[in-house]
Order: sequence, then C-alpha cells, then structure tokens
Amino acid sequence: MSTFDSDNLPSKALSNFNTMNDLKSKSIGLVLSGGGVRGMAHIGLIQAMKEHGISAKMVSGSSIGALVGALYANGNSVQDMLSLFKETPLFRYNFLTILKPGFIDTDRYFKVFKEYFPENAFDALERKLYVVATNLQKGEQRYFSEGELIRPLLASAALPPVFSPVELEGELFADGGIMNNFPLEPVMGNVDYIIGSNVSKVSELYKNALKNSWQITGRVTSLMIYAVNRQKLESCDLLLEFQALEKIGVLDRKGIEKAYLVGYEYASRVLDDVLE
Repeated sequence: MSTFDSDNLPSKALSNFNTMNDLKSKSIGLVLSGGGVRGMAHIGLIQAMKEHGISAKMVSGSSIGALVGALYANGNSVQDMLSLFKETPLFRYNFLTILKPGFIDTDRYFKVFKEYFPENAFDALERKLYVVATNLQKGEQRYFSEGELIRPLLASAALPPVFSPVELEGELFADGGIMNNFPLEPVMGNVDYIIGSNVSKVSELYKNALKNSWQITGRVTSLMIYAVNRQKLESCDLLLEFQALEKIGVLDRKGIEKAYLVGYEYASRVLDDVLE
C-alpha cells in the first residue's frame, strides 16, 4: 500500500508503482470516508480520476462519502455534484424540528435528493454502491446496497445531534461514521485495486490549538475515529489523505470550493506520478 499524505510526494513510495502501468485495465474499487464539507475533496479526486482515464466499478461510502459516492455511481457530472452541495443549505429554518431527536429534520431533504435520483433505487445506478449507516437502537452498522436509495443515503449522513435520525424498517439510523468512517469491507476482495480517499486525517497539533472543552472533545473524537479505521486505511492499494483540509470546518459551507480544489490538485499530482 502506498500512502500520499502531504504535499511532498515521497520517492520511496513512488518506487512501489513499477506494476501500475496497467492500472487503467484493472477493476477498481473506490472507498470514500466521512468528513463533512471536507468530503468535497472526494469530488476533486473523482475529477482527477476522470481526467486520467480511471473509472471505479464499485464504490463504498460513509456519511458525506456515501452522498458523493452515490452521485458518482449515478453518473452525475462533477458540476452536478458541486451544485448539489453549494445550492442546498445545511440549515433551513423550516427544516428545524422539535418533534425529532435533532435540530434539523433530515427527512425534509428527501425532495432535494429526489431531483438527482428520480428512480430512488440502488439498481438504477451505473456502478455498484454500498452505503453504511449506524443502527442507533441495536448499536450496529449496516450496509445498504439494494432497494430504496435516498433514505439510506440520508441516514448515512445524518450527523447527531445536528440532523435527526432516519427511520428505516422501523428502526432509527444515523451517520455511518459513528461506527465505520471508512467502509472498506464491501470492496475488499471484489476488485483488483482499491483507491481510498480519507478526508478525516489526524495530524499533530500545536498545544494552543486545544484551548477549550469543545476543541478537546473534537480532537478526542477525531483520534478515536482515526484509530478505529487505521488498519483499513493501510489496506488500500492507493490511499490519499489531505492534510490541507484540516483548516476547513466539517460544516463550513464556505469551504466547499476550497476542499474541492485541495482534492483535485493533490489527486492530480498523485495520479500523474502513479501512471507515469
């Protein structure tokens, strides 16, 4: 496995790619992590893959990775993907709820996604898609890959306590990243080559970056998520992690374009070297 996690591409990692000249002929699986607005870097990677003639036949995603993965599996253009996230407000006053456990009623976004997925079915997608969500009642993760599409997508991205859980088959589901922020499992063993995109990288912080309880809580949560998924990250054939995303807030819509450009520019450089 080769990992690119900084702006300098290490020559010792590139030396492992003497068999990568036939990458375009391999069956490729794409795994997309959760990470809020930072997930726009996934779209940048997809654009870079397209420009390099690389196409995944199978996609697995959690949270924002599930949403981006669904759009990719559906054949939507990069412009369509960015438009969805730019034009859909995260917080609408008429989406606020006091009847459900969450500030925003996640189900209210159904109509927005119906415009992009009119058939509302996994089987209607151009690529095989796996979406992971967390069953809050059973304390289990569950993969969705057939049947109804939109509600599992909404569930996978329903980050508590901001967004309310989504009821599926009589049970409450929420953000897939709670239990599996990097859903490698459905792809492993089913493709020749796995490309992973992790937008929840953890790196060293200066002491003054942890000044209050909120910052400490956020840091601890990030460390726990990263630790749980670390072994899976290392199992990818090619893993991209984007350190430059750390300054973009998870719910900061102003960072959409920046996160996309970080992903595109970095992925373009990595793929240039891999395919050279």
